[in-house]
Amino acid sequence: MHVVECDVPSGSALDRDAVSRAYFHDSYRAGLTRPSAGIVHIFFALFGHTPLWMKAMLVVRNAIAKLFGLEVPSVGEIMRPAARSEYRVGDKIGPWPIYFISEKEIVAGRNNKHLDFRLSVLKVKEGDVTSVVVTTVCTVHNVFGKIYLFFIVPFHRTGVRTLISNAIAAQRL
Repeated sequence: MHVVECDVPSGSALDRDAVSRAYFHDSYRAGLTRPSAGIVHIFFALFGHTPLWMKAMLVVRNAIAKLFGLEVPSVGEIMRPAARSEYRVGDKIGPWPIYFISEKEIVAGRNNKHLDFRLSVLKVKEGDVTSVVVTTVCTVHNVFGKIYLFFIVPFHRTGVRTLISNAIAAQRL
């Protein structure tokens, strides 16, 4: 099993117009060896096991962002994401507020002065194959959002692929 870049699935709750107008978006797909896994389990199989080096980068990034008055998750939310048995729109899953949740998809993210982002974790069944697709959509509001993405996108692409690959290798997906 491997991670492949793909299009945003048509079954996603992400707004199609928002995706097409986004300054940046990407999607990555990987097969699930546990097709009966629930969407919260899949979310934490990916984002509940972030490598320490990645957590350290996020903590530093958030400390810098906070100096500029941006809303950021706490260090605890980054270092020790807690899973609950039940989630609703408005709750936080890991460090992000939930904007949409169903049996097959979670859309979480954050709105800030420089950009808004949405992260979708979607369970997709096509024939006999069940996959997870992780999509990120970023809408910038000003030049600071563009500068931020210029520096972050290379880390983001590597980071998402790493999280999915690690979850596959550890047989969490």
